[in-house]
Amino acid sequence: MTLTAETAAPAPAHVVPLPPRSWRTPVLLAVAAVLTLVVFGFLGRDEMTSFVWSGSGDTVVVPSSPASPRVLGLVLGAISVLVAAWALFSAWKRRPVGIWASIVVAVAFLACLMAWVGAGGQVLIPFLLTNTVALSTAIVLGAMAGVIGERVGVVNIAIEAQLLGGAFTAALVSSTTGNQIVGLVAAMITGALISMVLAAFAIVYVVDQVIVGVVLIGLVTAVTRLLYATVLGPDSQTFNNPGTLPRVRIPLLADIPVLGSVLFEQRLTTYLMFLIVPAVWFVLFKTKVGLRVRALGEHPQAADTVGIDVNRWRFWTVTIAGLIAGLGGAAMTIGSVGAFVNEMSAGNGFIALAAVILGRWHPIYAALAALLFGFASAFRIWTNQAGAAIPTDLIEMTPYVVTILAVTLVAGRVVAPRAVGKPYIKG
Repeated sequence: MTLTAETAAPAPAHVVPLPPRSWRTPVLLAVAAVLTLVVFGFLGRDEMTSFVWSGSGDTVVVPSSPASPRVLGLVLGAISVLVAAWALFSAWKRRPVGIWASIVVAVAFLACLMAWVGAGGQVLIPFLLTNTVALSTAIVLGAMAGVIGERVGVVNIAIEAQLLGGAFTAALVSSTTGNQIVGLVAAMITGALISMVLAAFAIVYVVDQVIVGVVLIGLVTAVTRLLYATVLGPDSQTFNNPGTLPRVRIPLLADIPVLGSVLFEQRLTTYLMFLIVPAVWFVLFKTKVGLRVRALGEHPQAADTVGIDVNRWRFWTVTIAGLIAGLGGAAMTIGSVGAFVNEMSAGNGFIALAAVILGRWHPIYAALAALLFGFASAFRIWTNQAGAAIPTDLIEMTPYVVTILAVTLVAGRVVAPRAVGKPYIKG
C-alpha cells in the first residue's frame, strides 16, 4: 500500500516543556508554619498577652485585644500549615505560589512570636509601628539610591559611606550653624560628593565598581573616626549637639486610629521619605527621563545609538542618587539620635542593598523590603524592653538574620539590570 499525503501519519505536535518545579519558597513556608504550630502552639505559653492598639495621647482609643499565646499559636499555626501545604501542592503541579502565601505565613509567625515574647504583659503595636517607620527611613532612602544607581548600570556599594558621611555632616553642620535644615542640605551634598567620587572612578577611569565602593566605605569610616576623635569628641557641646528635627503633626490625619500617629506625626526626614519613594517610581516608570535611565542599565549601546551620552547620564544619575543617600544619613542623626556616633550606619547601607535585591530593583518593593528590616530592628528594641528570656546577643542579630533569610528566599529568582556593573566604553 502506497502512503499518500492523506494517509500518512500526522507530524507530532510541538510539545511545550513543562516549567521546572520551584521548591525553595514552599519548603521555607512549610518550615516556618511547622515552627509556628509546634513552638508557639504545642509548646507555647499560657500567660495572657494584651495587644495594645492605641497610645496614651491618641484621640480615638481602640480597645486592647487579650489573647493566649498558646491558642494563638495553635490557630495561626494550623492556618500556616494549610497555606504551606497548598504551596507545596502548587509547586508539585508546577504552578506559581502567590506572594499572599508568604505574607500569611510571615504575619502568623510574627504575631505568634510577639504574643510569646509579651506573655504576661503587653504588645505595644503603636510603639512597634512608629519605630519601624523611624528605623526604616535611612534604609529606605539608601535603597532608593541603590535602585537608581543600579537601574542606570552602576553598582552603588558605597551607600554605607554615603549614609555615614551624611550622618556626620548633618550633625557637625547643624551644631555649628544652629540650623538643622542647613545640616540636612549639607548631608545631601556630602552624599552627592561621595557618589561623584564613585562615579568618576567607575565611569571615567573604568575601575571595578565594587572595589571603589568598598574603598570609599573604608575611607569615609576612617575620616569620620578621626574627626570624631579630634573635633566632635573633645567638644561635643559645640560640634556634636545638633538635636533632632521636631515632630510635625498633621491635623485630622494624625487622629486616624492605630496608623495616624505612625504615619502623620513624624519628622521632616520621614515625610521626605514618603515623598521620595513614589517620586522615584514615577520618574523611573512614567517619564522619558526614567526610560533613558532604565535603557542605560539594560542596553547602553542601544541608548548610545540614539544619541544619549551614556557615561554623562550615568555620572549625574549616580550623583543624584547620592543626594538621596545623604538625606538618609541625616535621618540617622538629626532625624533620630540627635548626635553622631562612630560607625553609626552599622551596616544599614548593605541592608539597603539587600532591600534593592529583595525588591527586584523596583522602588516600591524595595521600600517595603526596607520596612521589613526596620521592623526587625524595632522588634529587637521592644524585646529588650519587654525583658524577654532571649539572649541579648541573639536579639542584636535579628536584623541581619532577617536580611540573610530574605535574600536567600529570592536568590536565583530575580534578575538584575543586564548592564549593571559593566562599564561602557564607546567603540
